Amino acid sequence: MSASRRSGTTDELGPDEPAEPGGSDLLAALLDGMDAALCAFDVDGVVTHWNREAERILGWTAAEAVGRHGFAGWAVRSADAEEVQARLMSAMHAPGRQVHEFALVTKGGGRVLVRTQSAAVRGPDGKPAGLYCAFSEVHAQIDLERSIALSEALFEDAAWGVVLVDADLRPAVVNAYAARALGVGRTAALGRPLGELLAQGVEELEAALTHVLAEGAPPAPAEMWVAVRTPEGEERRCWRSGFLRLASPLAEEPVPLGVGWLFQDVTEARQGQQEASLLRFRSNQLHRAARAAAECEDPAEAAIVHLDYALAGFADHALVDRVAGGPRAADEGAPGPEVRLVRLAATPAGAPGPSVLTGAAGLPVCYEEGHPALQCVQRAGTVRADAGPVPAERAREWALERQWPDDAVHALCAVLRSRGRTLGVVTFLRTAGRNRFERSDTAYAEDVAARIAAALDLAEAARGRPGEQDR
Repeated sequence: MSASRRSGTTDELGPDEPAEPGGSDLLAALLDGMDAALCAFDVDGVVTHWNREAERILGWTAAEAVGRHGFAGWAVRSADAEEVQARLMSAMHAPGRQVHEFALVTKGGGRVLVRTQSAAVRGPDGKPAGLYCAFSEVHAQIDLERSIALSEALFEDAAWGVVLVDADLRPAVVNAYAARALGVGRTAALGRPLGELLAQGVEELEAALTHVLAEGAPPAPAEMWVAVRTPEGEERRCWRSGFLRLASPLAEEPVPLGVGWLFQDVTEARQGQQEASLLRFRSNQLHRAARAAAECEDPAEAAIVHLDYALAGFADHALVDRVAGGPRAADEGAPGPEVRLVRLAATPAGAPGPSVLTGAAGLPVCYEEGHPALQCVQRAGTVRADAGPVPAERAREWALERQWPDDAVHALCAVLRSRGRTLGVVTFLRTAGRNRFERSDTAYAEDVAARIAAALDLAEAARGRPGEQDR
């Protein structure tokens, strides 16, 4: 309990102010409950108050401190006493607070560097009646200032996203990086459900936050794919995320205040890794296909081998149509006779398996005018087609109208050209469970088409006269 330099059990009150029962006990409890050390001096520089934190830091009890004149002879070295006393007492006649650093002496003879904040205490007449001095160890103060500075830096200048999520899984604080990543303003994101900020990946993120609240921080960062709403539509991003459970330092038992979520956008790096991995896989497939095709006696069978190897991880269905009546020798873009296509090979319908040669009868496929395969032959270039965002039944009709398997929703037609002539077209089809064909897919399909075309050209040459069976 704090002690007073005056006799009795109550602290001095103002003139004509009645002593309220328990007032001294309340004041003592407030002083002793402070986290900072606190002492007070009267107008003559005599110690009037000394709380428990001051006792903890310096070792001097309230009974030993109260009533002493300044710090001279006990809490500071004799050589420093005059300077310390002058600097402390100067706060009594200065406006506001004054901050100083002193080296104080502990009861055990050690020295502690403290940072003090001193301010005058004024009486009813406005004149100085004393001063109070709050102090703490410098290293503790520096730690606090560093923590505050770190928090401010994280929420202003950090090169990664920082979001404080409350116990209801709603953002409470968002820094500038995170606001840009979410595509909203810093204040606009506060208090909103995560489902309003992200189009995809919300369930995974909320599960991670809930786990951290219950179990604590995970041992390593996690990478999460999310979709962010932008004016151009949804955009997929990969965020490398770390989580920290926040607990109140003022509670006797840890009380979760929320989760600190730190993340960095690694989309470009992960996409680069995925593209490199995909490129290695496709290169290996082309290499394996070339080795397998080299063992085929029939060049047409070699073409089917190239097709089957290309399907792995690339498409769900594939069709090969050759130009009826022989290769088309017209230049690209030049007018020519009506194009008719005959089915040469196709992946089996239903259960997966190797492609099979078809079209022995030489009957043309009933493609309507404007069909992507016909456009591909006429342009001598690659054509992509999609069912678009339509209901499943409409997508099924779209595929059947084009003579494709009914589950196809994405198509890529690559022309088969060899020795300056168009031999046909290979069509790769994807179902609704896959993404649409991109430019990187086009390059791979054209590479496969070139190998199939070379094999078919060799097959025609081996039979003597190109297109003989079509006449």
